[in-house]
Amino acid sequence: MDIQAIKPDPKAKDLCLGKGASRRAIMDKVTEVGVTLGGAMVFVALLLIFFYLLYVVKPIFDGAEVSPVMNVDVFNDATPALMVGSDEQNELIYRVSDTGQVDFYSVKTGKVIERNRLSLPAGTQVSSSSVSAPSEQRFVLGLDNGQLLLAEMNFGLTYPDDKRVITPDIRFPAGKSALTIDKNGSALHHIVFGYSSDMMSFVYQDDDNVWHLTRQEGEENMMTEEVEWVLSTGIISEAPLNVQQQLMTPDQRQLILRSDDKLFIYDIRDAENTQLMQVLELELAKTQVKEVNLLAGASSILVSYDSGSVVQYFQVNGEKGRQYQEIRSFDKLESLASVGSEFYRKSFVTISDKGELSLFYTTSQRKLFSGQFNLSNPSQIGFSPRANALVVEAGHKLHLFSVENQHPEVSWSAMWNKVWYEGYPEPKYVWQSTSGSDDFEAKLSLMPLAFGTMKAALYAMLFATPLSVAGAIYTAYFMSPKVRSVVKPTIEIMEALPTVILGFLAGLWLAPLIEDNLPGILLLLILLPVSILLSAFLWHNLPDRWKHCLPDTYQELMLIPIIVFVGWFSFWMSPAIESFFFNGDSRMFITNELGITFDQRNALVVGIAMGFAVIPTIFSIAEDAVFSVPRHLSNGSLALGATNWQTLIRVVLLTASPGIFSAVMMGLGRAVGETMIVLMATGNTAIMEWSVFEGMRTLAANIAVEMPESAIGSSHYRVLFLAAFVLFIFTFFFNTIAEIVRQRLRERYSSL
Repeated sequence: MDIQAIKPDPKAKDLCLGKGASRRAIMDKVTEVGVTLGGAMVFVALLLIFFYLLYVVKPIFDGAEVSPVMNVDVFNDATPALMVGSDEQNELIYRVSDTGQVDFYSVKTGKVIERNRLSLPAGTQVSSSSVSAPSEQRFVLGLDNGQLLLAEMNFGLTYPDDKRVITPDIRFPAGKSALTIDKNGSALHHIVFGYSSDMMSFVYQDDDNVWHLTRQEGEENMMTEEVEWVLSTGIISEAPLNVQQQLMTPDQRQLILRSDDKLFIYDIRDAENTQLMQVLELELAKTQVKEVNLLAGASSILVSYDSGSVVQYFQVNGEKGRQYQEIRSFDKLESLASVGSEFYRKSFVTISDKGELSLFYTTSQRKLFSGQFNLSNPSQIGFSPRANALVVEAGHKLHLFSVENQHPEVSWSAMWNKVWYEGYPEPKYVWQSTSGSDDFEAKLSLMPLAFGTMKAALYAMLFATPLSVAGAIYTAYFMSPKVRSVVKPTIEIMEALPTVILGFLAGLWLAPLIEDNLPGILLLLILLPVSILLSAFLWHNLPDRWKHCLPDTYQELMLIPIIVFVGWFSFWMSPAIESFFFNGDSRMFITNELGITFDQRNALVVGIAMGFAVIPTIFSIAEDAVFSVPRHLSNGSLALGATNWQTLIRVVLLTASPGIFSAVMMGLGRAVGETMIVLMATGNTAIMEWSVFEGMRTLAANIAVEMPESAIGSSHYRVLFLAAFVLFIFTFFFNTIAEIVRQRLRERYSSL
């Protein structure tokens, strides 16, 4: 056979090598492009999440917008206005004069569509008048013969031929006939009233300057099921002689009389025994009181001064009981002409003599809007029911303004600083987004949630970090390969355990177990490390011939019976310790003797449960870091005469420190973002207490609980997105710090 005939062709070989190299170059390029594109897409996804969260959150920090819509001339009525306002749809506006003339105007045409004058009894005249809280849209006319008329605005809504038709009307809750209040026929001066379905209260001053309270309470007859009205009367004692303004809270519990720069506040719950609760001094340097108004909910009093200042007062519990005190004041404005408050929220509007209109929110202490309008001699202000429109009477005209004020209760200071809410004894951090009361004011402080997130992560890391890092070091450096091949995969499998299972077990099994055996748990925390150290000491001092009798491979497993015994002994001793030291009930001892609140689902439960979820993450990364330290470093140290412990401390741990630090920070990030364990293993109370026996509410758990029930676009909804943004920033911050420190540690110890 011709050997030359079968010899490979060098050209063909070069061609094959060229094709292989070209193919590898193409694959390398494709891989490079794919990896680069994937990394870029991850970065883009993070940016999209970041900017979307900002997009949703931004509107809550925007101010309000007020713009004029139309104005109409007051229809031949020179009498002062008692009340102005609009219907819910802002299609009609109305004006009520202090003599009982009611005019309704169309917003579209600007014309009068209906005029009503309350029919007074023959020969009588109006001696006084007043209005109720804005949300009730009621007014009363006191007559000079001791009678009165009670009326309210009503807007009927119908849809003939699928078109919305609003029909204005005047209703008479107490009947069209005048009610007799003063049996002596005295004129009703300075009248003020409160009305509900089962009670009516009227306070007035008679011709002899005596203040009277007349109340009618409805009681249902159990036999006939008819409502029977019971009359009770009383005299307001210690009333001032010169009264410029009178107010009654809608719950008919308090009467407020303003005399010059003083407020006389009375408890009128018992009509026959009224009491003076407080005399509030309203003096302000070089200024006088202009007007007093009740804020929505009637828990706060707004006092406006002719200098332009507005001060809020509400009751605070003190040594003398609940007393009104000054809470906050607002920026100095021009000389005020009128002040008006919203129906349900804590917003109010002011108008100066020169037509400057300003919109404020009390709790967040925000100035939402300020603008100059052509409003000469403004007198009355009225919000629409939805607070999206404002009616102002000025210069013999009714001016209608549209109001865009979606999120007045949210401000940066209200979310991160202490806020003094109505009814609270002092400024506090509070998260309370919902309530069953119509007068409820949302309290959206993120501080308790951020605090709870840090608290839960702290206790989880206190439990998980020592166990996971120490276990990782021992497993990687001291443990025999055979046992390590079982232990390491077993702990890593723990990471696949659903956190909802851990939360379920923590809430329904671990929490009651800790509560019932609290002394045993505390004893276990002391005895367990002591027993392990004692075991190590005894093992170290055993004779060598005894040590050689035991296999080196399974030395670690000898601790298992010791740990089991110590655990059993601690729980067995728990009842005896509880009886001897805690009078048989450790929980009551902690609550009553130590003054510490004890919640069954507390930070201790969360720390243990979340610690078990974090341990696999820290253990796996830290163990790989220690195990990956080059063997020649440790062998060289041992060859120079260092012990295993010295080699571990001064060589192995320093070299592995970047990985160990990254493991701890990864575990911290996992703890900060954990949801289900915190949701199920704690009481979800948004409090700011470091106590291990009290619960918390975290940002992640709060989002999971409240996002499904929040109205889309509401302040609550957007603040929850802000909470998600804060959580995003937290994790981003921790990961960034971890990477910076890891890189510096790597640079420092890379030369080892």
